[in-house]
Amino acid sequence: MAERILTGIKPTGQLTLGNYIGVLKHLHKEVDRGECFYFIADLHALTLPIEPEVLRQNSIDLACFYLAAGLDPKKVTLFLQSSVSAHAELNAIMQNYLYMGELSRMTQFKDKSAKMKENAIGLGLFAYPVLMASDIILYDASIVPVGEDQIQHVELTRDLVNRINNRYGDILTMPKAEMRKVGARIMSLSDPTKKMSKSDPKGDIFLKDDLAVIRKKIMSAVTDSGSEVKYDVENKPGISNLLTIYAALKEISIEEAEKEFVNSRYGDFKKAVADVVCAEMEVFQKKYREILESKAYEEVLKEGAIKANKIANITLKRVKKAVGLLNID
Repeated sequence: MAERILTGIKPTGQLTLGNYIGVLKHLHKEVDRGECFYFIADLHALTLPIEPEVLRQNSIDLACFYLAAGLDPKKVTLFLQSSVSAHAELNAIMQNYLYMGELSRMTQFKDKSAKMKENAIGLGLFAYPVLMASDIILYDASIVPVGEDQIQHVELTRDLVNRINNRYGDILTMPKAEMRKVGARIMSLSDPTKKMSKSDPKGDIFLKDDLAVIRKKIMSAVTDSGSEVKYDVENKPGISNLLTIYAALKEISIEEAEKEFVNSRYGDFKKAVADVVCAEMEVFQKKYREILESKAYEEVLKEGAIKANKIANITLKRVKKAVGLLNID
């Protein structure tokens, strides 16, 4: 069986340039490596409060973003998580094989719950990694491209797969997390020590931002008191972040990007970065608007759900049989 690659994005907040560089830009290249399953993680979006209409619109936008980034629906499976009931059903089974202590050690849960009142923390936020593990397991995914903050969740999934396979035989595929080398972690333009994360209007470049707004944000990006365009995350985090953005969009190494700006002033360097970002976003936004207006995403999601359901239910039946659930179909 060819390798299966699985990626999901939550439709929460506006997607940023960081999401584009870290995930969307590279997805269409994965088709040569294996069978690709890309989904909109709308069930995961419910783990924190979100307005229904916002969730719906974000889901539509995300479907359009996937397609605008160059995904060919004939070569990949694109679907809504909530359109495949096996995600929820496998989650109900797998929650019995992951433990409270393991889940409470998850960094994302600790970070998010620390900002909330204890009586406002939903079970879904605590058990988020169980559903994520179910997402991965359902499609026998061997490769899971993720951001750095999700590596821990994939490692927990690997522990779960080991646990199930040791108890019931080799019924689940062992997944492996994969992180992008260039552009995997794009930082805020206003505070380059923090990740670009959908919640900082000044420091984040949103995929639906007007091009003039994008250019202004880059030209206003925090740098340092020096004058050398050099990659040095500790001493020059702002410049390093802009170099990362430039290198990722030009598809060159950081070292090659540094050489281009050896004698450049910060203003000229920022303008070059803004030019590259705006050129890429202009094409991307045009495709996004065409897909949105034509509603081409609707048929793609319907067909994707049919294919995803077929694959997911094969795994679900295998797990149900292994754990002793009676099948009377």
